[in-house]
Amino acid sequence: MEVHVVAHDPSWRAEYEHEARRIRNALGEIVVDLHHIGSTAISGIPAKPVIDLCLEVCDTSQLDRENAAMEALGYMVRGEFGIPGRRFFLRDSESGVRTHHVHAFNAGSAEIHRHLAFRDYMIAHPDAAEAYGRLKSKLARDHANDREAYIAGKDPFIQQYETKALAWAEREEE
Repeated sequence: MEVHVVAHDPSWRAEYEHEARRIRNALGEIVVDLHHIGSTAISGIPAKPVIDLCLEVCDTSQLDRENAAMEALGYMVRGEFGIPGRRFFLRDSESGVRTHHVHAFNAGSAEIHRHLAFRDYMIAHPDAAEAYGRLKSKLARDHANDREAYIAGKDPFIQQYETKALAWAEREEE
C-alpha cells in the first residue's frame, strides 16, 4: 500500500464529526464517547488523509455483537488486529482508498488515555507537532511504497513523545 501524506485539510474535523454521528447512531447506547485522534486531529501538520476515531464503549464484547452495524456503515471488521483489548475497523471509499480507522476500547482503557495524551500534547506543543509533520513527510517521500518502513521510521519519535505526553497529561490533570 502506498504511503501518501498530504498537507493538513481543515475539512478533516467536519469529516470526523460526520462519521462520529453515523457511528453513534448505529451503535446507540454502547457508545461512551468518540474522539478524533491521529495526525488528522492535529491542526497544521501533514497526515495520511485517513480519519482515525477512538471509540470508547461500555464493553468490547457488546461491540462484537454489533459488527453487522459497523459493516452496514461500510467498515471491515478486523478484531483486535494486534492490540489486545482493541477492536479495529477499516473503511475505504467506493474507489478503494482508505478513508477511516476506528480503534475501539473499553471506556477507561490506558490505550485511550495514551492516544488522547499524544494528540493533546501535539496540539499544545506546536514545535513538537511541526517536527512530527516534517518527519512524516520525509518518511513518506523516502518510503512511498513501503508502509512498514514508514511506520517503523515514526516509531522512535512516537515513543519519545508519548512518554512526554503521558507525563504532561498527568501534570495537567493535577
